[in-house]
Amino acid sequence: MKKLSYFLLSFSFILFLESCTSNSGGEGKETTPDNTHTLVFIDKTASVDVSKDFVAQKFKNTLNQAIQENINNKGDRFEVYFIHENTSKGQLFNYVCKTKKLLTEGASPTDEQLEKLDYTSKIKKERTKVFKQALNALMNKNTSSSNLETNILASIPIIAKAQKSGASEIRVYYLSDMIESVKNGRDFQKKAPKDEAEAEAWAKEDANKINIENVSLGNVSVKIVLPFDATASSKINNPMVSTYWRILFENLSVSAFSEE
Repeated sequence: MKKLSYFLLSFSFILFLESCTSNSGGEGKETTPDNTHTLVFIDKTASVDVSKDFVAQKFKNTLNQAIQENINNKGDRFEVYFIHENTSKGQLFNYVCKTKKLLTEGASPTDEQLEKLDYTSKIKKERTKVFKQALNALMNKNTSSSNLETNILASIPIIAKAQKSGASEIRVYYLSDMIESVKNGRDFQKKAPKDEAEAEAWAKEDANKINIENVSLGNVSVKIVLPFDATASSKINNPMVSTYWRILFENLSVSAFSEE
């Protein structure tokens, strides 16, 4: 895919990014095979409206669940990116957990209880800190021109890069309608796949382009959280778009894929 010509972010939006980055947990290589590396991609384009209560609550619940399940041990890494016209440069923060995993083998009952209380207190503080940063990212509006395009495919190289962090498992969350829309690539707003056959053909074609760079996501699980309720029509929640992404990730050999 040809590189897009990028628009400058508005001044206020840049300040927001800098403030989030400055509060990150650092870029140090503290992650090991015992750790989990989490990537959250939040759609910041015009087609996703988090001011709607249902959407905001659904996305908040996903963020909280991801944090509670994946931040447990020193070295667990949690990154948040914005999806927009310049997704590859959309990192908000990169947090690395500092609390060591609870190990109580050989401890007396009293020491074990004290260690559990200490661990619970410390890990709760870290999770709360990350949730506040992630929630701030979720609710902040992108008023810059970058919200006019949705480059979701640009997240794939970010995921591939995360595999080099040292973690044995990469967990990826998309909070998005997954409507790819770029000037020099797929544009599902103008032309979505018309049926399963076309969705499969496009997905395989794009996966093959990515695989030219030897991308294989065998230790990656992907969860897509859509801003739609169960009653949304197929015109709003196009099942062929879902088919495209499922087949694309299957062809990139992800270990698990789900959508809700």
